[in-house]
Amino acid sequence: MLEKVMFEFENYKKFQVFKGKTILCLDYGEKIVGLATFTPGREPYPITRGKIENKGMTHIISEVNRIIEEDIVEIIIFGIPYHTDGSASEKTKKMLANFEYIKKQIQNVEWFAQDETLSTFEAKKRMENSPEYNYKVDIKKVDEISAVVILEDFIKS
Repeated sequence: MLEKVMFEFENYKKFQVFKGKTILCLDYGEKIVGLATFTPGREPYPITRGKIENKGMTHIISEVNRIIEEDIVEIIIFGIPYHTDGSASEKTKKMLANFEYIKKQIQNVEWFAQDETLSTFEAKKRMENSPEYNYKVDIKKVDEISAVVILEDFIKS
């Protein structure tokens, strides 16, 4: 099973482009920033990396910088919510502004925005279908699993 997942990701162009580089994904929320990481070619698939309590931009930037140093992160993916038809909402505009602000503060990595439409829905669905979560949604883990979904979508896009 593990080989199947690893080989699945190898088939995507971005896997080869970012092979050997550590990627951090941020699922930015008003209360919590969910985190996931992946190093294509070294790890079989994206995994959760915990979360940052949203105590303001200064705190988030400080924590992201700490993770960049700890994990030697080279790429950051920032989830941006859109409507299911691809159109922008007020939340989309707010997240794009947050993305641009954080990107200006942390310039030692390469940044990408990724559509995060339905990532929370997918995260909850995965938990409901997983023995790891006793087939139940663990609200404390949703943001982290959402970050994994966003990162997988980035690699597949």
